Amino acid sequence: MTTILVTGATGTLGRQVAERLRTEGADVRGLSRRSPSYAVDLRDGKGLDAAVEGADVIVHCATTPRGGDDRAAGFLINAAKRAGTPHLVYISIVGVDRLPLGYYTVKHRVERMIEDSGLGATILRATQFHDLALRILSGAARLPVLPVPAGVSLQPVDSGEVAARLAALALAGPAGRVPDLGGPEVRPLTDLAGAYLRATGRRRRVVPVRLAGQAYAGYRRGDHLAPEHAGGTVTFKEFLDRRHRHPG
Repeated sequence: MTTILVTGATGTLGRQVAERLRTEGADVRGLSRRSPSYAVDLRDGKGLDAAVEGADVIVHCATTPRGGDDRAAGFLINAAKRAGTPHLVYISIVGVDRLPLGYYTVKHRVERMIEDSGLGATILRATQFHDLALRILSGAARLPVLPVPAGVSLQPVDSGEVAARLAALALAGPAGRVPDLGGPEVRPLTDLAGAYLRATGRRRRVVPVRLAGQAYAGYRRGDHLAPEHAGGTVTFKEFLDRRHRHPG
């Protein structure tokens, strides 16, 4: 039986990866700060060696926009080397090598750390999750109008489909940087905002807002998109319909 450690196992993605791997018969260890079995804070790495020991594969889903992903990755890579773990699978984001955002820069640094580690590695980049698009729009909809960045499109992908791809990669051998995984549609944020308003029954005027800066210019160029890798099948509307039917 293959033993697989999943970091960030209580998060949106990690939880689904762990569930899919268990259905495939893997012995799954779930690691997070709140895990009942492997409660480890990757920011200091305490207890990490015990979690990694004997693992055949590590699927690294843990991340935080607050910073420190590179430090956490360093602890994980060193623990994997000490344990002799042969395969490290990492989930990254489309555009980390193009968009000048702090979070993206750190994710790209982690990619390079893993590639240079000497471990067998697989790196998958995905576009933004439907869940993220929903959080952005629901937050903006608290205002009397719904502002969105003008001229920006998204290619949201279903987190369950990303989890399925990661689980399959974890059960295969190290493959290096694999093809990106994008959602099935590239749609302007104004369209996604309209879909959100219709699904929730809210009445707001969608207001495109022009912004400044290099990151905004990159989003307008589509540096975060992968239309040539539209492997996802669940559309944003289907995601919203599913959430509306099953709000929990």
